[in-house]
Amino acid sequence: MSDRSSNFATPNTAHRTLPVAARNRARLATMALFFIAGVMYASWGVHVPTVRDRFHLNPALLSFALLALAGGSIVAMTTIGAWIARVGTRRACFTGGCVMAASGALILVVPTYWLLIVVLAVFGGGMATLDVAMNAEASDVEEAIGKPIMSSLHGMFSLGGMAGAAAGGLVLAHGMPPAVHLAVTSVLSVGVLLVACPAVLPHVSHSDRPDSSEPRMSRWRSPALWALGVTALVSLIAEGAMYDWATVYMRDVVLATPALASAAYAAFSGGMAAARFAGDAVRARFGAPQLIMASASLACFGMVAALLLPFSATALIGFLLMGLGLANMMPVLFAAAARVPGIHAAEGLAHVAGLAYFGMLLGPVLIGGVAQVTNLPIGLSVVALCAGAIAYGGPRVLRRFRI
Repeated sequence: MSDRSSNFATPNTAHRTLPVAARNRARLATMALFFIAGVMYASWGVHVPTVRDRFHLNPALLSFALLALAGGSIVAMTTIGAWIARVGTRRACFTGGCVMAASGALILVVPTYWLLIVVLAVFGGGMATLDVAMNAEASDVEEAIGKPIMSSLHGMFSLGGMAGAAAGGLVLAHGMPPAVHLAVTSVLSVGVLLVACPAVLPHVSHSDRPDSSEPRMSRWRSPALWALGVTALVSLIAEGAMYDWATVYMRDVVLATPALASAAYAAFSGGMAAARFAGDAVRARFGAPQLIMASASLACFGMVAALLLPFSATALIGFLLMGLGLANMMPVLFAAAARVPGIHAAEGLAHVAGLAYFGMLLGPVLIGGVAQVTNLPIGLSVVALCAGAIAYGGPRVLRRFRI
């Protein structure tokens, strides 16, 4: 058997005694967790304008509120890895999901702006806890069933986001009060958590894992985690920039109509969702380094095409290719972070995810700064450079550390 598939040659020895039905239930439960996480996050996103209007926020105050959410996520990322490793993904998924749901229900109920800041920070912390825990669980399920599934699980998150946004728009169009919508979504989310979490794989301590013979090390001193984290940071610089600037590019440079400009976000997001459901088969057939190289190259080509041919059709095709190319970056990097020898999966994931979040925050600001000094096409060329850098360096990182 080739080395590219050796990580999945046999199930995780810690879970080898579990019946096949238990492993399949765990996979379905993890799919449900990713889906409901996407629903909850999208349901909040639908109400960003509602928050702005309810609290009469100017752009600076709204930005600070969004920063509070991101700050809560980053603080959680730096602190929860060891806790998840101790209590297990089952408890961590349930706790993080419930915190996210409860705080989400309070966003449009709190009476003051400063309480909103606190609630959003807690919401971000719950989201980060669920994110790390369910990705650690996904890594265990991958090993238990003996084949890649991480990309399709992230695809479930994308589907959940699309479903959450669509449902939110539908119920609001029919007159449901925004606070009621968030409350209903929270109750349904807790219901899914109650059903799904008991099927999550049993907690396995690090000493019982197959890599326990490896010497334990601090995640802060792991060259492999730093290399993966920097790669994830660069990837989310590109992804974050696309979410915030693709529509602006269509309006200001391509001179598209508002309706057509909105299609840029849809093309990018649709490409992301579609490619994630195909990514596992490609990773199983060709290996993670090849998938990263091909995906990043496709993303780079798509961005260059959109910038050099600023017409509606070519720009939309370019953004679609960007979505297809960036879709499997984080699933592959997260899967690798969960398998770094000597580091518990949750701690490795928290380290890489924390750095990636910085990239998500940095990307839109970086592109905006470059565009302010030059112009938007030059600013967005940073996205192409990021994709090119990953195509060159990403496979080398995975091969060097054999993860």
